[in-house]
Amino acid sequence: MSDACTIIGGGVCGLAMAAELSSRGAQVTVIDHNGAPGDHACSWWAGGMLAPDCEGVSAEPEIVRQGRKAAEWWQSQGGAVHRKGTVIVALSRDQSELTTFARRAPTATRLNKTQIAAVESHLAERYSKALFLADEGHLDPRATLTALHARLDQRGVCFGGDIKGQVIDCRGFAARDTLTDLRGVKGEMIVVRCPDVTLSRPVRLLHPRFPLYIVPRGDGVFMLGATQIETGERGRATLRSVMELMNAAYALHPAFGEAELLEIGVDARPAFPDNQPRIRRIGDVIYANGLFRHGFLLAPALAQMTADLLLKGKIPEVWYEDHRER
Repeated sequence: MSDACTIIGGGVCGLAMAAELSSRGAQVTVIDHNGAPGDHACSWWAGGMLAPDCEGVSAEPEIVRQGRKAAEWWQSQGGAVHRKGTVIVALSRDQSELTTFARRAPTATRLNKTQIAAVESHLAERYSKALFLADEGHLDPRATLTALHARLDQRGVCFGGDIKGQVIDCRGFAARDTLTDLRGVKGEMIVVRCPDVTLSRPVRLLHPRFPLYIVPRGDGVFMLGATQIETGERGRATLRSVMELMNAAYALHPAFGEAELLEIGVDARPAFPDNQPRIRRIGDVIYANGLFRHGFLLAPALAQMTADLLLKGKIPEVWYEDHRER
């Protein structure tokens, strides 16, 4: 390929792609008609958890392996990654869920009440058992995307303008106009302010039907998510889903009952039938898509594999043969 490439889409996949390629000397243009990162992007509403072992409880081993170095990659790009681990708890009636989780996450450490108090004191008031994955991390998606956009601009990445060189489509669910096997999985989330609860790391509350994660954003602000509904609907959060999120938060800790509701967010995650990402070529365009619920976890690996394809001719692990002409 020439040294020039144009990335269509400026969400987490597109910006990670721009960062990786520009760091290897490519001349990169990013085109996104929505402009700078904002609430038009699915990744704006993400949890920002870099938790491969947690995800590995329900995801394929490839997801875990590809996500292992995500925290290190985001830090290399100037991202503020908090590497404080993940705590997993369950209500007394759902203790079997904790046992099942521990069996599927062999790196998890079991915590008793005293150990819980040392990690998250507010949880020790209500839980006598928990699991802890010490090597996981999290970041603030909005701050990370905004800072990366500014960093790339300073690096010389061009935002807007004409298409130059190899085109890489990173539009997420919007690419369903070409990727006919791409589907949307709706996710709803809420942001609350609750100064009466102090958490320093993500907490997952296990439930047979509706697992909840709570991610601290600082200053008493928490992101709570997320539903997982098989529909491409992007703009409507339902009362049922919001109530379930609120009820789960209240079940985690009653102090959340007095939380101030700041935001309700919704978007459709792009996913292929097997919920794994793919890189494919259709005509002259390369498509990188299907990050599903693993945007910040897998975007670095997808970007690295695409860069290896373009600059070294190395076929990606997630390469998908598509012989259609665009």
